[in-house]
Amino acid sequence: MSARSEPLLRVAGAALAYRGTPVLEGVDLTLGAGETLALLGPNGAGKTSLMRLIAGRLAPQVGTVRFAGDDPHRSPAARRAIGWVPQEIALYPRLSVAENLSVFAQLAGVARRERAEAVARGLSLCALAEVAKRPVGLLSGGYQRRVNIAASLMARPRLVLLDEPTQGVDLHARAAIHAVLGRLREAGTALMVATHDFAEAERLADRVVILARGRIVTDGRLAELLARLRADAPEHEAALVAPADAAAEAVLRRTGFLPVDTGSTWRARRLSDTPRDGADLLAALRDAGVPIAEIRIRAPGLEAVYRDALAQSSAQAGDGSVARERIA
Repeated sequence: MSARSEPLLRVAGAALAYRGTPVLEGVDLTLGAGETLALLGPNGAGKTSLMRLIAGRLAPQVGTVRFAGDDPHRSPAARRAIGWVPQEIALYPRLSVAENLSVFAQLAGVARRERAEAVARGLSLCALAEVAKRPVGLLSGGYQRRVNIAASLMARPRLVLLDEPTQGVDLHARAAIHAVLGRLREAGTALMVATHDFAEAERLADRVVILARGRIVTDGRLAELLARLRADAPEHEAALVAPADAAAEAVLRRTGFLPVDTGSTWRARRLSDTPRDGADLLAALRDAGVPIAEIRIRAPGLEAVYRDALAQSSAQAGDGSVARERIA
């Protein structure tokens, strides 16, 4: 997006509460045509609520949402230009893939004479032609998720919002879904992808937005965020042979490590002592009773950006806690 061009999407000062509980507070966000944005954050951070605001399913109680200058909550034309792919499979299991797409084309306001073309386009974009006549309920989870995406494309949206599009699928299905998103991106469609998968976000995104407690705590170009992080010290990863007991956990935390995933892997962005090489650190941790197999030194990735952002958010909130996320 050039400095002079108006963004396709602009969210300004948006706030939303459910039954008096704040869900989003003061959210400012822009998205350009053809841009891919990864939306990250802990469960309950407000990711799905933000996407529902953008899709026009909800209206902000404070602030504004504008898509190509229009309010998607009030403008049917703006809503049709935004594709919404929910986390749940929102399809008719007894209908075939093609019949499902025809129904969703009708719901999207596609004229009867244009529906066959819209269905054919969706089948092609999502590589579904071979299963077009099969009932959706008999398809694998990966195919169902691709049909879920195809259903959002019937009105040729300029922006597609995807909430956990690869949740629960195997590696082959994930690759097929990524290929679909790549084709949409090549066609100039803007994408917003809510995901817990850092590798997926790194692969797909131009920009990253991290939400915590209903507020945006990080918003930046992925390459710039990683370059800034990697200009600092490398990341140390401790692989344990067994879960750390209380004493070993205390040693790891004192040294600067935090647990990830199941707790068998610990990572440190900054060591608490004077920097040591990997062999010295490994020996020191073993001498202190930590059941450690090896130390790996690596360039930090998006996960480190995420952890730093949440740690800073927690420190500012004054609770001292750091949210822990699953690494897919």
